[in-house]
Amino acid sequence: MANLELVPVHTRILTHRDDIVEAIMHYAGQDIGPEDIVCVAESVVAITQGRITRPEELHPTWQARLLCRFVPAEGSMSSVYGMQSAMELDGKWKVFGAFILGAIAKVFRKDGVFYQISRAAALTDDVTGTMPPFDKHIVYGPKDADKVAERIVQRTGSYGAVVADVNDLKRAAVLGHSRGMDPKRIARILIDNPFGNDDQMTPIVIIKNFASISERQ
Repeated sequence: MANLELVPVHTRILTHRDDIVEAIMHYAGQDIGPEDIVCVAESVVAITQGRITRPEELHPTWQARLLCRFVPAEGSMSSVYGMQSAMELDGKWKVFGAFILGAIAKVFRKDGVFYQISRAAALTDDVTGTMPPFDKHIVYGPKDADKVAERIVQRTGSYGAVVADVNDLKRAAVLGHSRGMDPKRIARILIDNPFGNDDQMTPIVIIKNFASISERQ
């Protein structure tokens, strides 16, 4: 009887010159079966889409300089460049307004409103937030993550695919998924962060035997 197994896939450093779907085929295609789910780290998807910038290319506004002071140091938005990068995507007044609404919501003990409104703020990784050599870059969130997941399924013949944001703090979220996937269930499977975006260079994870196990449950 098949068991659920998480298999990290080693790659070289992927860049904006790579197509993430073709990279998956090259490094993992022979290991992907019709009952498997292909998972790929959101930061690597964003990098292959060219959604990166260097801090020196940004020109922080007074809004970014003000708001970043109120963000805990471990967050990407605590950096003036991280905050400015979110404003570049969502617009400075949208981010500013989202921050004010988020602060008001906290008074009523409701967290996360800022990041719910400003998705760019939620998905942006500040410098040091991803693997070298991109640890000197700000990495935006991936674009059209659902479409990326559908392309992976079509190309690999897998049961499903997801683009996931997972860290070592037991936080996991599925940002994009192919049709029929339950993003919350997949996030729970990935909660222990099987990805390795640093020296491990394993930004792809295959969840083996998912379909057959789901049928038994």
